[in-house]
Amino acid sequence: MLVFKNIGISNLIRWSFVHIIWLTLLMGGIASLYYFDIISVNIPWLPISVIGTAVAFYVGFKNNQAYDRMWEARKIWGGIVNDSRTWGMMVDGYVTNLFTESPKSESEIHQIKQRLIYRHIAWLYAHRSQLLIPTPWEHISQGGNTARVTKKYQETLGVGLVDDEITRTELKLFLPEDEHDRLINHVNTATQIINEQSRSLTKLREQNLIDDFRHTQMEDVLRSFYTLQGKNERIKKFPFPRQYANMSMYFVGIFVILLPFSMVPELMKLGDWGIWLSIPITVLIGWVYIMMEVIGDGSENPFQGMPSDIPMMALCRVIEIDLREMLGETDLPPKVEAKNGVLM
Repeated sequence: MLVFKNIGISNLIRWSFVHIIWLTLLMGGIASLYYFDIISVNIPWLPISVIGTAVAFYVGFKNNQAYDRMWEARKIWGGIVNDSRTWGMMVDGYVTNLFTESPKSESEIHQIKQRLIYRHIAWLYAHRSQLLIPTPWEHISQGGNTARVTKKYQETLGVGLVDDEITRTELKLFLPEDEHDRLINHVNTATQIINEQSRSLTKLREQNLIDDFRHTQMEDVLRSFYTLQGKNERIKKFPFPRQYANMSMYFVGIFVILLPFSMVPELMKLGDWGIWLSIPITVLIGWVYIMMEVIGDGSENPFQGMPSDIPMMALCRVIEIDLREMLGETDLPPKVEAKNGVLM
């Protein structure tokens, strides 16, 4: 997630430098063809403006839908934060000797609570790690310059943690060794961790450490975690419809290519200097359309390890700190801070 208020000119140029270069070469080359009378094509401005308007509407629709996907993902993670705190509160307040005929010591009760809360923290990191696994339609899977740029962002900004050592460390820290080795080999580790929580609640009910009402309420919270996990997996595994995502790129390309064949002849009426004035003007117009397309393209997949992603690592750490404080722990990890203007 980008955390700075304004995108500086230097960052803007760095992000769009490649597009500025090829647009300048394209527009400069076409203007040169007109200057040396090699071509004399003159497309009226009216059809070009109609195409430009249609493309702007189409790209605007795509960007709106891409933003909806990103915002929905953020709301889902907001739900995970809230329900995680609810889980911690229930574990802390519900697991007691109130109903049992064989009371356990305070140390044993604390160990049970710690097991339930630590397992939930492990679920957070496992779920996050699974959401970062690349899909075929994400940038890192495209190959060529797109994949290279994406990997560079991941490595320099730490957004996706290409070698996700933190997740592996956290899982070993919060799961017992036998449980870790058993759960980590499942196809969907996060799903199995929640199921393990449900099994633990059943055992607590058998021991009368929770009553039926509390058991049901805690199971409802586990069910909400499944719901939130499933919503994130839907966004991750169902791409923004490619017919909308790809066609907008073609439409922008058509408009950008046709643009100089109308703009250059129009500005030639001002004299020879008008030809060269057409180059920065057409580059600027083309750049605006290209950047609209790029913004939407970078927002449609909120779990791909890019700067505009949902800051899952920071959210996991916030939840971890909150839950461990509920256990009375004071040796807590630091909050995740933004790096180079990006919160991962």
